[in-house]
Amino acid sequence: MEEINELMQERIKKLKQLRELGIDPYGGVFEVKDRVSDILEKYENISKEELETKNENYTIAGRIIALRSFGKAAFAHVQDASGKLQIYFKKDVLGKKYDVLKNLDVGDIIGLKGPLFRTKTNELTIEVMEFVLLCKSLRPLPEKWHGLRDVETRYRQRYVDLIVNPHVREIFLKRSRLIKAIRIFFDERDFIEVETPMMHQIPGGATARPFKTHHIALGIDLYLRIAPELYLKKLLVGGYEKVYELNKNFRNEGISTKHNPEFTMLEFYIAYADYKYLMDFTEALIAHLCREIAGGLRIPYSESSASHDAGAAQSQEQIIDFTPPWPRLSMKDAMEQQGVDSAVFSDIEKAREYAIQNNIDISRKATYGKILDEIFKKKVEPKLIQPVFIVDYPVELSPLAKRKKDNPEFVERFELFVAGREIANAFSELNDPADQKERFLKQVEARNMGDEEAGYMDEDFVRALEYGMPPAAGEGIGIDRLFMIFTNSPSIRDVVLFPQLKPEQ
Repeated sequence: MEEINELMQERIKKLKQLRELGIDPYGGVFEVKDRVSDILEKYENISKEELETKNENYTIAGRIIALRSFGKAAFAHVQDASGKLQIYFKKDVLGKKYDVLKNLDVGDIIGLKGPLFRTKTNELTIEVMEFVLLCKSLRPLPEKWHGLRDVETRYRQRYVDLIVNPHVREIFLKRSRLIKAIRIFFDERDFIEVETPMMHQIPGGATARPFKTHHIALGIDLYLRIAPELYLKKLLVGGYEKVYELNKNFRNEGISTKHNPEFTMLEFYIAYADYKYLMDFTEALIAHLCREIAGGLRIPYSESSASHDAGAAQSQEQIIDFTPPWPRLSMKDAMEQQGVDSAVFSDIEKAREYAIQNNIDISRKATYGKILDEIFKKKVEPKLIQPVFIVDYPVELSPLAKRKKDNPEFVERFELFVAGREIANAFSELNDPADQKERFLKQVEARNMGDEEAGYMDEDFVRALEYGMPPAAGEGIGIDRLFMIFTNSPSIRDVVLFPQLKPEQ
């Protein structure tokens, strides 16, 4: 820490000297006319001799990421948002302005103008004819500017991570393209994008523990939303037939490689459709996004990244194939395929006994559906590597889904699993107000029995259903987890710009 302080003190001295020279160390407006990536692309194959015949000046701005002085000349590399380019300062060209260089450091941001040439090593370079300091950096970049490798520091100081790790910048550029591609996909299919409230009087639409806050003016407690589902379905009641929302959800749960308490969810609803329709729709959507972001339907995947929380030790890379169609398995069949004793499906006591014998943590008051769900999460979910739809969930796990006509103990629902992670959850929407009210009451009963993730009674949603909601299908897709797979990232924190972390000590 002392070394850092000494280096900072040296930079502060330079800051003072710049001001004494009449130079504003925090600059102003600078008209950027060119991007580094465009220059590199345009002149990639232009020879040294051809460049010498051109008389064009280029104007760029960026951060100095390398600086080497040789007395009357100096080389540097400047990095803008698109890439890095070498620049060359020469004293007999810049005159007295050249003396400013002794007060510049790696990390400073400058604007400059000059023509292109190639060095003896054939590197494309701008000869600086004019330059201006736009921002003086007071902290040196980490590890002598060759990279930031400490994971905790990377997540906590993402701004430094983005400066020194080009692959990280590329990941978040891809994420931006993913969001854009999603919107284009839905807009082309006549969906409308909507925004629904982030603060709810009643947390609903999912089984999760909410964050709680207080509204002073109204004198009431409010909850950060765990899902936008109920509001989106109210829009179906109101007459919209295709709606989607791409926004944040908040769940007051653990933090891990697969969980961030604030995460991005795509949720959409289609009137007059069912969950089977959505399986085909989901295959088309995700295959399209995979092509856009990963360049094809077969992408590399490191098994240890998805299975980290499940305790897997392998780090073997394999291929995930998103080529449709994907298998469709019932929850029961998937469990039996992974060696779960079929007796767990006979009654709650057999399921509880199996869970205890296999060290699966369940509460004494856990319902039958909850026990089955926990067994599935521990024994089956980590092994679902290739895309697969799991269907036929118990009613009590799906309080907003329509019952199956041929087996009313189960619902018309699927979850999509890829790389050992749940990526999507969808179902045919329950639109019977009496059935919906009864299920809300069972959720309230479960909450009173100690299930903190169970839902609440929402009288307004029941009232909306009483006006009539058309048959519909709805789905939520976790964008962070999906993007983890597309980029083969081991942790959700690698694909969230500013993940939630413990307070800095």
